[in-house]
Amino acid sequence: MARITAGVGTSHVPAIGAAIDLGKTQEAYWAPLFAGYERSRAWEQDAKPDVVILVFNDHATSLMLEVVPTFAIGCADSYMPADEGWGARPVPVVEGHAELAAHIAQSLIIDEFDMTILNEMAVDHGMTVPLSLLFGEVARWPVRVVPIMVNVTQFPPPSGDRCWRLGEAIARAVASFPEDLNVQIWGTGGMSHQLQGPRAGLINRAFDTDFLEKLASDPQALRRITHYDYLREAGSEGIELIMWLIMRGALGPDIVERHRFYHVPASNTAVGHIVLEAA
Repeated sequence: MARITAGVGTSHVPAIGAAIDLGKTQEAYWAPLFAGYERSRAWEQDAKPDVVILVFNDHATSLMLEVVPTFAIGCADSYMPADEGWGARPVPVVEGHAELAAHIAQSLIIDEFDMTILNEMAVDHGMTVPLSLLFGEVARWPVRVVPIMVNVTQFPPPSGDRCWRLGEAIARAVASFPEDLNVQIWGTGGMSHQLQGPRAGLINRAFDTDFLEKLASDPQALRRITHYDYLREAGSEGIELIMWLIMRGALGPDIVERHRFYHVPASNTAVGHIVLEAA
């Protein structure tokens, strides 16, 4: 049977992708950030997942303001890297797992989550930056990917508690898939940051590090964080952290923490990262 063996939380800052693509990873500004992922890249080589369920948000790449689903799932065989205004990143095409994605979509809809099904889409830095951080520069991604997209750009976004329950439903869906697959689930985005307005550049280290700690030690408390809490404490883009709760909800109560990393700044954003194995 398929099983979710681990969860990863990571930021997906677009400037990280640019630093990789322009060969700047060893420059003084960027080197500490990339060093923080070395342990996780080695862990991934040992973990050898078959599939990653990658939870991210579209940045007006495939879903414009005319169509804004709360939750969407990609069910295609492959996903092309998007041109976000300066050309597509020179990274491999993302290979999907259409059979598992279709099974998850059916299971979630029966479980009363109204998923939008996407049979074609280009994927932006929300997906490709996490893949680069965890797998490095490769000719072909070593996993197939089931994309889950969450609306965190247009009001109203889903609550953290709703995202947690979606994670639980994803775990049930994966467990009922008959093929023997090693599946990881990644929650991406965040941490604290604000890109506009009087508080542009906001970074709240205390909030971020507490969030990382609670993912491991008191995850239920994170379900109670409101939209207004995220806005006040983590900035207007801090709401992206609800996507990490989909990952955490899918893992169940018993986990083993393998790695944690926090770094500021990357561009004008805090970068957080955590690796959790299902016990």
